[in-house]
Amino acid sequence: MTDTTRRSRRAPAPDERKLDAERSRRLLLDAALDEFSAKGYAGARVQDIADRAGVNKQLINYYFGGKEGLYCAIGQRWLEREAEFNDPAAPFDEIMVRYLRHVLDDPRGTRLNAWRGLTEDLDDVPPGDREDLSDLERRQAAGEFAGDLDPAAVMLAMMAMVAAPVTMPLAVRRVFGLDPGSPEFQERYAEQLRRIVRHLAGPG
Repeated sequence: MTDTTRRSRRAPAPDERKLDAERSRRLLLDAALDEFSAKGYAGARVQDIADRAGVNKQLINYYFGGKEGLYCAIGQRWLEREAEFNDPAAPFDEIMVRYLRHVLDDPRGTRLNAWRGLTEDLDDVPPGDREDLSDLERRQAAGEFAGDLDPAAVMLAMMAMVAAPVTMPLAVRRVFGLDPGSPEFQERYAEQLRRIVRHLAGPG
């Protein structure tokens, strides 16, 4: 056996194994988001996710405990990404535009939420599974939007406005006369979203 053969058969170092595991997890998460956003949770197949990621499907069980665990991991990754740009110190209009930019840059999460809304049974949603409104309540107390507005209604309206270019592209074309993927629409809509949010504070 030559020295070259011995080197090629050596066991990977711990750091190499860690990097390989991180890469496999990342590939699976990205592939799963592609599949779930295109087909919904029920329609996405584990084999298709693995094929898209270019890894053995057994790694889905190994790293995530199965399809459901992979689905939950996507949600956790979104929360981590959201924490990077949802700065409590930033103005409300800036936060909404950051959400919009994220959706326009990567619409897969919004498409997945649309699938969930169309296919999941409301009875399957745990009663305690509610959005945290504390930041909106704090912003309302600080005067960023009017006191007679319900923070829950404000959040729902903002969610809908941010998602609209992805969930209603035909409406965008009909209303604006522009392609929702065009820079012209995206800049115009972002500026209008800023103005709408600022108007929520009321006169003055």
